[in-house]
Amino acid sequence: MSHAAYVFDAYGTLFDVHAAVRRHAGDVGPNYQIFSEIWRAKQLEYSWTRALMGAYADFWQLTEQALDYTFQRIGGVDPSLRQKLLDAYWKLDCYPEVPAVLKALKQRGAHIAILSNGSPAMLASAVKNAALDTVIDDIFSVDALKTYKTAPAVYDLVTTNYRLYPNAVSFQSSNRWDIAGATKFGFRTVWINRSNMPDEYFDLGPSLILPSLESL
Repeated sequence: MSHAAYVFDAYGTLFDVHAAVRRHAGDVGPNYQIFSEIWRAKQLEYSWTRALMGAYADFWQLTEQALDYTFQRIGGVDPSLRQKLLDAYWKLDCYPEVPAVLKALKQRGAHIAILSNGSPAMLASAVKNAALDTVIDDIFSVDALKTYKTAPAVYDLVTTNYRLYPNAVSFQSSNRWDIAGATKFGFRTVWINRSNMPDEYFDLGPSLILPSLESL
């Protein structure tokens, strides 16, 4: 079934959030995977708590704060790596199948967009670094609203801008909580379960579960 718009979460869906630490794994040390997981978990936690408090700080600030926390949590990592890790986050690798999948969907005549917690500058950098700027039509950032997913107003950025009903939008995310929010809003949702995680939010299930974007 074709949709008028195919909208993608950015981090974890198009771009590998663990690529920054993996690039410097030798310097971070044997706990590099745990280091990366904590950095990501705190980044998301900060977005949810700040959205609930109404105390917005943009996603880059949260990324920096989460990294600082991680250095404290995982001892023995050289603090001089901080800037290298932050620089790497601006140029995350996209997953291998992403360029071909987005190009094929665009050739169907659909809108191709990103809807992300990321700040506009972060997203523009990631898209340009992955050479996706020729296939992505629009980048919608929560920064326009000063809140975070899963606020319904975030998903409404797409429907308002494209003047579409929610069910005309296919939304893809690797984050199950994001899929729950988008499902509640009314999007057709595809959970990209890259890590083979167990399901949750059973009352807000996706339309489809895929291991990657390849079968989209």
